[in-house]
Amino acid sequence: MRQGSPGDSAPREPAPGDPALPNPFVHELHLSRLQQVKFCLLGVLLAPIRVLLAFIILFLLWPFAWLQVAGLTEEQLQEPITGWRKTVCHNGVLGLSRLLFFLLGFLRIRVRGQRASRLQAPVLVAAPHSTFFDPIVLLPCDLPKVVSRAENLSVPVIGALLRFNQAILVSRNDPASRRRVVEEVRRRATSGGKWPQVLFFPEGTCSNKKALLKFKPGAFIAGVPVQPVLIRYPNSLDTTSWAWRGPGVLKVLWLTASQPCSIVDVEFLPVYQPSPEESRDPTLYANNVQRVMAQALGIPATECEFVGSLPVIVVGQLKVALEPQLWELGKVLRKAGLSPGCVDTGAEPGRSRMISQEEFARQLQLLDPQTVAGAFSYFQQDSSGLVDFRDVALALAALDGGRSLEDLTHLAFELFAEEQAEGSGRLLYQDGFSTILHLLLGSPRPAAMTLHAELCQAGPSHGLSLDQFQNFSLRDLLYGKLFSTYLRPPHTPRGTSQVPDASSPQSPSALANGTLQAPKQKED
Repeated sequence: MRQGSPGDSAPREPAPGDPALPNPFVHELHLSRLQQVKFCLLGVLLAPIRVLLAFIILFLLWPFAWLQVAGLTEEQLQEPITGWRKTVCHNGVLGLSRLLFFLLGFLRIRVRGQRASRLQAPVLVAAPHSTFFDPIVLLPCDLPKVVSRAENLSVPVIGALLRFNQAILVSRNDPASRRRVVEEVRRRATSGGKWPQVLFFPEGTCSNKKALLKFKPGAFIAGVPVQPVLIRYPNSLDTTSWAWRGPGVLKVLWLTASQPCSIVDVEFLPVYQPSPEESRDPTLYANNVQRVMAQALGIPATECEFVGSLPVIVVGQLKVALEPQLWELGKVLRKAGLSPGCVDTGAEPGRSRMISQEEFARQLQLLDPQTVAGAFSYFQQDSSGLVDFRDVALALAALDGGRSLEDLTHLAFELFAEEQAEGSGRLLYQDGFSTILHLLLGSPRPAAMTLHAELCQAGPSHGLSLDQFQNFSLRDLLYGKLFSTYLRPPHTPRGTSQVPDASSPQSPSALANGTLQAPKQKED
């Protein structure tokens, strides 16, 4: 068994000169002409039949799932189901689930290593999570309990299977739900083998298998031993990956069902025994297990994760969006024929002015209601549905390629800095600093506030002067490159605001590894 040690640490932050980090959120599927012909033929012959039969099996699962929980009260469902319900329904669901994946083309599930008992490892952690086919790992794990979104209960058949599984349900919109999930995971994990194992996908979202995303601490909060489970799809063509950017659900399903045979490797690593320090610190525990699994897979362990609905990367002490919403706003405005530099915003420095969607449309001279609603939604609204016009002014200035970075950062400071009580100048406090970084870099506000506090430690005040802010945003070796990357994308002529390719050496993910260099000229 793997024993955690006090000396274990989180995945190291890449140093300058390291190889560029593969972008784990993007999956591109390149098919040769021969492969295209092959998939067209097999897609016509195999995919429709396989998908139809798989859906029939999926609906046949419903009676077994319903029978196991039929007539049981909520109180009875708080304990593991035993007896004939467990024997008949569990085996029925297990057998039909294997048939379902077999019909979709997963003819072989190759298992390596030995699955630990529920006493040895109450929690299983599976990675990399790369596709909606990953529930196939439940089969060699003998259908362990899972953690799922409460909203999935309303999905036909899937909801019944979650009730059958006695899944731990979490609502992303209810903070109290997360606390109850933590308590339930701890209760089951420390039941002394009374409950079956709980399976987590600690990355929390799908990637392209090129790197491990940051592990969320939920699986490690109980501080009990966990068994890492590796999932590989060693097929000649990767049709299964379903990343943030890449083929959609239907294309992934069609291409995979068109493969004559798909193979899945499931490898059980030795049980990881946490050290006392790891048992007390779920984040440290999660980072160390992530590192062990990444080493076994031969891929990097990263700090990349999803915050809300957007992927973020870590640059120094700051989290930044892989693609800030500012870029999307630029696309919307350009599509509407608006030149940001021609808009006279007239925002008043240091003073908030809240505007409605109608006033926003008049100010930007936008007529199409759909464009207005789309552009307005990019700004944070208060409880009355109004936005701060300073946010709009800064965003439009950033999208105007005619401004220098020094002018842009000076404008940002002037818009959001506040007068000191003594009247001896203006300072940029946490709220203004976090607003600027959220607008320009897509940084989550808590991360920006933490960085602001660190930057202010060197001085007596709790705010940044203009010189301090520009030293951070323009002259700092790391953050200066970050601002120039996001606000002056490589290969972008002055006066435009195109988005840099996320897979290029000048991308934000490359910057996170300290590999950002001067852009090279493209060759014909």
